[in-house]
Amino acid sequence: MLFRSIILQKDFDMSEISVIGSGRWGTFLAWYAANCCGMERVKIYSRPTSPDFIELKETRKNAYLSLSDNMFLYEKVSEVLDNDFIIISIGSQYLRSLAKELNGYNVAGKTFLLAMKGLEEPNATLLSTVMREEIKQPIHIATLGGPGHVQDYMKKVPSCAVIDSDEEEVKDRVIKMLQSDLIRFYYGADFIGNQIGAALKNVIGIAAGILDGLEWYGLKGALMARAPVEVGRFIKHFGGNPMTAYGLSHLGDYEATLFSKHSHNRMFGEMFAKGEEFGKLAEGYYTLKAVKNIADRENINMPICQALYKAVYEGADVKQTIRSMFDRDLKHEFELF
Repeated sequence: MLFRSIILQKDFDMSEISVIGSGRWGTFLAWYAANCCGMERVKIYSRPTSPDFIELKETRKNAYLSLSDNMFLYEKVSEVLDNDFIIISIGSQYLRSLAKELNGYNVAGKTFLLAMKGLEEPNATLLSTVMREEIKQPIHIATLGGPGHVQDYMKKVPSCAVIDSDEEEVKDRVIKMLQSDLIRFYYGADFIGNQIGAALKNVIGIAAGILDGLEWYGLKGALMARAPVEVGRFIKHFGGNPMTAYGLSHLGDYEATLFSKHSHNRMFGEMFAKGEEFGKLAEGYYTLKAVKNIADRENINMPICQALYKAVYEGADVKQTIRSMFDRDLKHEFELF
């Protein structure tokens, strides 16, 4: 702990940051840092074979934004590791392999902001845990959660988000670096719960999309009321505060995830209910499997996630699976956790 506190005495270079990941969210965060936070230079690294990265290299734009002159693209991860502050925005299931690669370089003392919302299969491992298991150097980790779509931000629609960390100094520094009039950041108070809440809102987004696909819109209200209860149980099992499920990282992200046409997870669920394929990343699909494994093994009561798993992974009839939930034992509404 002494070593960690000594490293924290070094301030970030506030003029440059790096972003690992060139998808919709990663590219936006790079653009946001370059255009809303006063960064002089923002480096973006991605696999050279990534279609998103190829598009950025060839056109310097994607479907949502154009790169500004202070944004630079790199094909080697080593070329972006000179900055003290690095945002990671990749598929959650690929984080471990990236972390192993990062451990091959000197990253001691650097701060990594994990901007993904997922848990690693098969054991619902927190992404911060994945980083610390694979990087055998003293690093600092923060996480980003809360509502917001790139499409809305690019229309200058403001929103709120939550930054969390197990180090108060890191949390404070990241928030002050990224705060703007487009995104208001709050200080998180539950490093475990905010990671789980952010990941599981994607699972609930799939459930909401299925209801949309069935045109069972009225049931979405019940979904919104009951889902945070079981998410709170899951958070509590991992040692977090169950009330975090009612904060920005989970319930606060419901409109953007359960209703928006821009939500990949909601669209995945809607197209699944209609028997159609969805060709984009839906993090909730992978998180659902990890959550189901732990819920079964640890006897955590999560009826929504368990029913969703039956439909998505086991091919159970969607309507019948939903109706079977109404046959469960009756209980008081506020038997919470």
